[in-house]
Amino acid sequence: MATQMIRGALAASVLAATVLGCGPAAQAVPQASDGATARAAVGPSDPITVDVVTVNGSGCPAGTAVVRPLADNTGFTIGYTSYVATAGGAVAPTDFRKNCQLSLLVHVPQGFTYAIARADYAGTARLAGGASGLQRANYYFQGSSVDTYSDHELSGPLYGRWSATDSTAVADLVYAPCGVDRILNVNTELRVDAGTSTLTSSLRMSSTSGSVNTVYHFSWQECS
Repeated sequence: MATQMIRGALAASVLAATVLGCGPAAQAVPQASDGATARAAVGPSDPITVDVVTVNGSGCPAGTAVVRPLADNTGFTIGYTSYVATAGGAVAPTDFRKNCQLSLLVHVPQGFTYAIARADYAGTARLAGGASGLQRANYYFQGSSVDTYSDHELSGPLYGRWSATDSTAVADLVYAPCGVDRILNVNTELRVDAGTSTLTSSLRMSSTSGSVNTVYHFSWQECS
């Protein structure tokens, strides 16, 4: 089975000021927002919760997207059961694009705030030669103005698992305000272009076994 790794970095300062993310090794953060201390923090020992406020999109019909916090408080996962875009062959023309928009309320223990440090995406692809796929995403706190996305392109022939990672520089982390519940918006999209192929191609961000999840990693800060 062929495997293709696609890595994307949201390195531009303009993007990083609004889209959340950073590298996996991020610890020391010189500046934090809205009352957070300047020193890095180990995550809280008390559990976090993640509530789904709204779900919209053709890629995640009601009941097909499950959000779970990680047991060690390092982030949360989103599992999809029917998130697949398809093009070519006899499929409906509208199936080439699927999207999912989730509004989440992350409850963290008092005295802490968080930023999204990294987002890891994964799925399976069946892209014929001449076809291509696109995975697109952004995530931001309610009230931020965001019009930039992170794109990851895949080219056929590709039959097997794909994965992608979004990250930004440590200094560009955006933290939730201390002591305030702020909605986290998570938007993703899949597209397939049949291109020169006459065969059916698909790009999936789900797994029938439930083993393929999107993982969002936290960076923690203590509030003053």
